Amino acid sequence: QVQLVESGGGLVQAGGSLRLSCAASGIIFARMTMGWYRQAPGKQRDLVARITSRGSTNYADSVKGRFTISRDNAKNTVYLQMNSLKPEDTAVYYCNAAGVIDSYWGQGTQVTVSS
Repeated sequence: QVQLVESGGGLVQAGGSLRLSCAASGIIFARMTMGWYRQAPGKQRDLVARITSRGSTNYADSVKGRFTISRDNAKNTVYLQMNSLKPEDTAVYYCNAAGVIDSYWGQGTQVTVSS
């Protein structure tokens, strides 16, 4: 059974930082492309950052220079370090694991940035 469990969300003031974690089980983690997505109320779910099995990363333009995605294959965990947070970063953040033919989602963690 595949499980992706996010943690680290919460309420923070603008300019603050949070680090999200996503612990995976039931998958061959090292082979998966891991991603963070977010969905604000009334909006679609959008990619925030992604890291391949080889460690290549890409980011949404809106978070470049502020967010950093990383992975620890020994711990089956992917992280999202979020700095200089803005109110527009408020959303539910979801972890995704993508293989060649399969894709899995976590339950999401709420991030709220107050102005």
